[in-house]
Parts: sequence; C-alpha cells; structure tokens
Amino acid sequence: MRIILASTSPRRREILGLLCVPFEVIAPNFAELTADHRSIEEEVVEFAARKAESVARLHPQSIVIGSDTMISIDGAKIGKPKDRADARRILRTLAGKVHRILTSVVIVDRCDGPGLKTVEEVTVRMRGYSEADIDGYLEHRESFDKAGAYSIQGQGRALIESIEGDFLAAVGLPLKAIADYLTARGIEVAVSTERLYSEKAFFNWKSFDAREKSR
Repeated sequence: MRIILASTSPRRREILGLLCVPFEVIAPNFAELTADHRSIEEEVVEFAARKAESVARLHPQSIVIGSDTMISIDGAKIGKPKDRADARRILRTLAGKVHRILTSVVIVDRCDGPGLKTVEEVTVRMRGYSEADIDGYLEHRESFDKAGAYSIQGQGRALIESIEGDFLAAVGLPLKAIADYLTARGIEVAVSTERLYSEKAFFNWKSFDAREKSR
C-alpha cells in the first residue's frame, strides 16, 4: 500500500522516517484559516483532515497521513507567527507560563481501511525568560514556521522548563498512533515504537528527562 505524508514539515518527515516504512511526501493544498467558533481540539483535527484529503483526492489507492499542531494558552489558539513582531508577541505571551500543545493525526485510507483521527496533548512549562532572551532567540530564525514561535528540538530548548507528555507529538507528529494503525493494516513496521520512546534518541529528547530529574 502506498503511504503518503501530506506535509511540508521536515520535522514530520524525520519523525515518520523513524518507522523505516517507505513513504512519499506531498505538500497539501490547504490554507490554515482559524475560526473563533471552533475549539482548538476541533480545529487542529479539521486542519489535519483537510491536508490529508487534499492529497488523497489526487492520489487514490493510498494511505495519506495529515497532521497539525496548535498551542493553547489561557483559552487562546496560537499557531505560526506571521512575522518577527508576531513571534515576539507570542514568546512574550508564553514566558513563565504553562501552555498546551495539541497535535492531531488524521489518516485518510483509500485502500478500504477505516482511517484514523486522534489528538495528542502535551503540557509545556516555559521559563521566565527576559526580553533580551527573546531578542537572542529570534536571531536564530527558528520561530517563523513553528506553532508557538519556538522550536523544542532547536535553540528554543533554552526557553523551556519542562515537558509532560509525548515529546514527538510536541515536535510535530505522534508516532505511536501511526505505527499502531499501519500495523493493524498489515504493514510491517520494522522499528519498535516502545523502544524508540524508551531510548529517546531523537533530537534533544533525553535532555528534558535530565532536567526533570534534577528539579
């Protein structure tokens, strides 16, 4: 069965690649427009579904994986910053506070499979960083394609105090749900997700455990 990741994200491509299952990457044709009447849980699933469906329509007999990530703080939805000023505003909002990262996975299965819709929630506590810290971080230019204007796996690590939940979901793709679905569809997944999650040998995952043990 042909597997397609409907994404432009190099992070999602890397995470899915951990399963060692052959797949293609095709950019979805979908514009993310938020709506006040939808909850963040509804919207993050809607965006992932629209991404997957935009690719699945053009590629029948495929299993298409879509995903989306949004942040929620004090009831507000936060996506990717529009520009540097917006990134600064978002980072100011997050400083010293706890926020939620919600990452969805929607699988559109045109190979007579049931498909999948799921959302993984991760809690992130940010450090009480300063305006100078924000200035320094913005110089790394990591902010502009990241929900919340920071990169967990990059220099944004220095802004984070702790993470509770699925690290890979926080980075951009909950891997276990996808692996379980593919296995149920008879696709051999050569890598154990339990081992991946226990070893934490991906980006800077282990550093969060070390930080937690020292607190």
